[in-house]
Amino acid sequence: MTALIRLVLLCLLLASPLHAAERTRYDIDYRVAFVPAQGVADVAMTHTPGSGRATHLEVRFDPSRYSQVRAQGGTLRNTGDRWTWVPDPRRASTLRWRYKVDHQRRGGGYDARLTRNWAIVRGDDLVPSMSVRTTAGSDSSARLFFDLPAGWTNVDTPFVHTRDRKGFVVVNAERRFDRPVGWMIAGSVGTRREFIDGMEVSIAGPVGDPVRRNDALAFLNLVAPEMRAAFGDLPSKILIVSAGDPMWRGGLSGPRSLYLHADRPLISENGTSTLVHELVHLVTRVRGAEGDDWIAEGSAEFYSITLLNRAGLLSDQRRDRAFEWMQNHGRNVRTLTGARSWGPQTARAVGLFRELDREIRRATNDDKSLDDVMHQLVDVREVSREDLAAAVEDVMGRPSRVLDTPLLR
Repeated sequence: MTALIRLVLLCLLLASPLHAAERTRYDIDYRVAFVPAQGVADVAMTHTPGSGRATHLEVRFDPSRYSQVRAQGGTLRNTGDRWTWVPDPRRASTLRWRYKVDHQRRGGGYDARLTRNWAIVRGDDLVPSMSVRTTAGSDSSARLFFDLPAGWTNVDTPFVHTRDRKGFVVVNAERRFDRPVGWMIAGSVGTRREFIDGMEVSIAGPVGDPVRRNDALAFLNLVAPEMRAAFGDLPSKILIVSAGDPMWRGGLSGPRSLYLHADRPLISENGTSTLVHELVHLVTRVRGAEGDDWIAEGSAEFYSITLLNRAGLLSDQRRDRAFEWMQNHGRNVRTLTGARSWGPQTARAVGLFRELDREIRRATNDDKSLDDVMHQLVDVREVSREDLAAAVEDVMGRPSRVLDTPLLR
């Protein structure tokens, strides 16, 4: 055997799966028990070491919302509102805390609520973000379970059920430590489910609240295929939670989920849609870099009009009137930059995105559009004006004149 052949065989052997670094795993089980009489949720996070393990977890528990932090197994210490937990390296151990659910937004209305009959809450709050160290190459395998009060019949999350349907499989593909984020609902809840364009859609709200579940499903049957065409793959499952007063009278998106007040129309008088706006946030997950929130908000509002039109829910004439309304609403805006995009500023951004879409279509003989830019921005995720300009130039083949504007200086 020649030296060259031996070298090739050695390279093939080292590249084989048998010699690849093995991914190790540990289990994380979350268990949530709602206590309506006290307005709290008791949360337990159990770490079970496997072929790998978490070695160190650090979390900030805001004392205005969290209390009774304690551990069974491992070591726990705190400095102010920061807690450090080192799980037992040999056997299962549990970190527990209590979370105060009810929370009102500035200006009134709840964005988290626990009543005698139901709860609407964000998993991001039930389980706050954590800094986690693990053994080399370790991934978590996580599940979420609920202990419901007597009479509570239903619970739903953005995650798919476990095989026995007693819990949910928690997967965050972008992180090795899986945390149950997104909107959740439990209790005396009515739910409608349907598979739309390959995506499981659940629409849930408290029994007795005026939640238009079937209307929203019919609406999404038309809009979802247009979203896939504009942005690419859709999530495998989304959850839309809705309720009436005293919940906040707006819409809020989260990972694979969103909240929408029951009184919000599917299509507003000005030709926009809060539901579609929040779905654009949910599907693209595009957010503006520092000073560029207008990119996320402006593109979501632009597509709330455009996708309605493409789906046949808004005529060309009404679409044009919607864009005219935006132009008038944002006519006095002199800059798009800022920490948080507000009404007229977002409206002015809609006008800029409409001009940008037209510019791209003209430059490519209608072969490309803003959709092609959004496909790139979905991968960037945290988008600056420089990222936007680079994506447009890549699609169009030259720098954009529309983006060369005093609005962005």
